[in-house]
Amino acid sequence: MRKLKVAIIGPGQIAEKVHAAYYATRNDVELVAAVHHNNIDKAREFAKRNGIPRYYTNADEMYEIEKPDIVSVCTPNKLHYGNVMQALKAGCHVLCEKPPALTSEEAKEMLEYSRSKNLILAYNFHNRFADDVGMIKEQVQQGALGEIYAVKVKALRRSGVPGWGSFTNKDLQGGGPLIDLGSHMLDAAFYVMGFPKVKKVTAKMFRKIGNKKSEGTLGKWDPSKYEVEDSFFGFIELEEGGLIQVESSFALNIKETSIMNVEFLGDEAGASLFPAQIYTDRKGELTYLLNRGTADPNRHQKSIKAFVDRCLGKPVMIADAEQGYKIQELIGALYESAEKGDSVLL
Repeated sequence: MRKLKVAIIGPGQIAEKVHAAYYATRNDVELVAAVHHNNIDKAREFAKRNGIPRYYTNADEMYEIEKPDIVSVCTPNKLHYGNVMQALKAGCHVLCEKPPALTSEEAKEMLEYSRSKNLILAYNFHNRFADDVGMIKEQVQQGALGEIYAVKVKALRRSGVPGWGSFTNKDLQGGGPLIDLGSHMLDAAFYVMGFPKVKKVTAKMFRKIGNKKSEGTLGKWDPSKYEVEDSFFGFIELEEGGLIQVESSFALNIKETSIMNVEFLGDEAGASLFPAQIYTDRKGELTYLLNRGTADPNRHQKSIKAFVDRCLGKPVMIADAEQGYKIQELIGALYESAEKGDSVLL
């Protein structure tokens, strides 16, 4: 069987440390090209470091010459839609970094077009691929928590404004910590719960720190160009009556350096994802029904493995285009609520 040919669009940090690094471990795929739309030198350097034979600044030229089977899209958020659609039109299966796009309308069009072409479109919501998430999902399905009536989604950094890339540019990213960090934890939460239907959302966002400070644990930034929220808080009401609380931040005066977790509150037990734990109260004493101890560190690799395996015809779980659309729709509604200062019905 011939190897699947892979091209990477947007050769930045995530492309190198995650996508290229994983593809290089498989003997059934072959990295053939990298594309950087604006900088031939960066494309060349990326290709050289990662053993990729050819590099381009023109994606049309790359598709014509290389004819890849698989494309990883690792560009800023604003460019996801255009690059994904171009890859699908070229007949490629696509793994796109999260979020799917800037709007739910774009995400829906990507979903529908991938279906019409019978191509695989997946998003790198890698946290759902952790063993921890699979353990909790299985226990939820078996009823170990009872009725889950409240969920806490936290994607918080105390002083973690990214000092690289375009994370503080609203035009390119579409927002700050909610669309960047919160989208990951929201996907994990909704995946565990089987993507319940949402009734309405209510949210607030703030820019109180990133536009005053200029340095944190993840580098330096220009506060005069800090255009996104640095903290976001929301409530998601489910049609069946449950409530999901969302907290996300790049910068927030909390004690912890970082909190990336989801808590599920049921009438029989509670659970958290990272690491996987299930616990309840017995006569006033906390009792663990499951305690994994250490969270799975290999979720990035497992996400891309699942995508490649699906492209090879294996019936494995991926973060597919339909689920990506649902998360994008939810993020859009949360931002809309925060911007207009009122609840938004879905």
